[in-house]
Amino acid sequence: PREEVAYVTCTYRSTCIDQPDFLATVDLNPRSPHYGQVIHRLPMPNLKDELHCAGWAPACGCFESGAAAKRTKLVLPCLISSRIYVVDVGSQCRAPRICKMIEPVDVFWKCNKGYLAVTHPLPNGDILIANMGDPSGNAKGGFVVLDGESFELKGNWENECEVPPSGYDFWYQARHNVLVSSAGVVPKVAGRGFNPDDLKKGIYGRRLNVWNLSCRSLTQCFDLGEDSLPLNVRFLHNPDAAEGYVACALSGVVFRFYKSCEANNWAVEEVIRIPPKDVSGWIMPKMP
Repeated sequence: PREEVAYVTCTYRSTCIDQPDFLATVDLNPRSPHYGQVIHRLPMPNLKDELHCAGWAPACGCFESGAAAKRTKLVLPCLISSRIYVVDVGSQCRAPRICKMIEPVDVFWKCNKGYLAVTHPLPNGDILIANMGDPSGNAKGGFVVLDGESFELKGNWENECEVPPSGYDFWYQARHNVLVSSAGVVPKVAGRGFNPDDLKKGIYGRRLNVWNLSCRSLTQCFDLGEDSLPLNVRFLHNPDAAEGYVACALSGVVFRFYKSCEANNWAVEEVIRIPPKDVSGWIMPKMP
């Protein structure tokens, strides 16, 4: 069925507006007099969270049939505060409300993680959230896990000795027992905004990581180039597909990753390269 509403995370970071971030509900019904308008705002109870990539709770993960999927909870990780909000969108889809909040101190003490970025439901019903750093803002990859029913913080997902140097986005294909994650940035440095002086200093990530999904172990790493900054990871929208793509924000390159002929091994290849553009009035003469 056609979507009736959309939920959009909205942040006031770097706007000089001292108000909490909010979740906007947008009317998508073309027959509605409010079509295309924000019909509800759900303000967060704290300032300077920086809501990031919202994700659905496990009832609508890619492992479940569309007919059975029920989207009742939305998980909102916060990039700056490291807080996690769980929003009830099932009771009143046009006026959602916060039903649970996990404080940063719990994430810091239980997981030694911070700067939460992207969330997806796992095949077992739990919720996985990728992190970009440690509580002090140093780069640190990996994931934290929420219980899919109680939304309690369970701890870290990956094996302790296999934490990548940075992290950001991820996706998985359960039928191939694989999870692929991208690199990120050093939060305490890059959080101030893009600065050309930070190039060639290891501030911006360069790795693509391949994980054994069931064992939660890191099996392969690909170096995509200095300051490439691989971010968004997407498999093809086919649960049997053994290939996907990752876009690199600073190098302007899109890589294809795919399962090679060797058993359980993966490979990468460059498929798109967008040349930088000559610009004026920016901090660099060429914009990636």
